[in-house]
Amino acid sequence: MSFIKAKNHLAKYNLENNVIEFNASSKTVSEAANLLGTEEGKIAKTMSFLVGDKAVLIVTAGDKK
Repeated sequence: MSFIKAKNHLAKYNLENNVIEFNASSKTVSEAANLLGTEEGKIAKTMSFLVGDKAVLIVTAGDKK
């Protein structure tokens, strides 16, 4: 899902203003933590998989391997 599609979806629930967009890269946990001025452990990282017709999300703390 693109950023714009995600933001439009959140707008249905009046949540589109809860999205933070950065001018710098936040692709890694380290980059995101630096931009937000927080610890890596406070950043959630997500892996998503499509298993058959079901989506599976794995969310873990950013400082865990």
